[in-house]
Amino acid sequence: MKELREIEEQKEPFWKRPMIIILGIFLLLLIITMFIPYYSIKLDPSPSYIPEISEVTPENIEIQENATQNYLELIKPNDPIIKQTADKILSLSGCKSHKICQAKSLFFFVRDKFNYVSDPLRYEYIKSPRESLSAKGGDCDDASVLLANLLESIGITTRFVFIPGHVYIQAYMPDALARYKEIGWVNMDATCSYCDFGEIPYTTADKDKRYLG
Repeated sequence: MKELREIEEQKEPFWKRPMIIILGIFLLLLIITMFIPYYSIKLDPSPSYIPEISEVTPENIEIQENATQNYLELIKPNDPIIKQTADKILSLSGCKSHKICQAKSLFFFVRDKFNYVSDPLRYEYIKSPRESLSAKGGDCDDASVLLANLLESIGITTRFVFIPGHVYIQAYMPDALARYKEIGWVNMDATCSYCDFGEIPYTTADKDKRYLG
């Protein structure tokens, strides 16, 4: 009888043995849990820290006379204050050379650390990026100009998107994940406190858009 059972066990394929199957499934799950998070972080990293404005800008920023209210003329990415501010944000955020992580850092910085302050109803004034950093606040025009300058200072092309009563920016990042972009352009609405990287409010998604940049 014992010999018969041994013969039957020898004939049974190894892959039908329960313990081997359970062990194989366990090892497969272990490999998946180890490698999927690694590649997810590698492809779509996020900043580990977003500094306050006071941490990355001089105490007394020299304000130059703002002689223009033209959006494109307010883009001055070579301004040393803008470049230094962007570099300090990135160095503190933990993003080294990954462009997506760097763009997230700058977007979250303006979204979370720049206070929303509306202009008077009958008067529209667009701050220069230096004025915005000094004031630590402004409206959607100011936030968009500031964010565009910070992104441009690290080599990311931007453009303004105008809808009735509002403006935000898009950054050209063809290497971003598909869920973030529209034909290579990533939405960044820095005055939408609940909008993540690549998102815009659903209430504005279907509105007519005008692009500048």
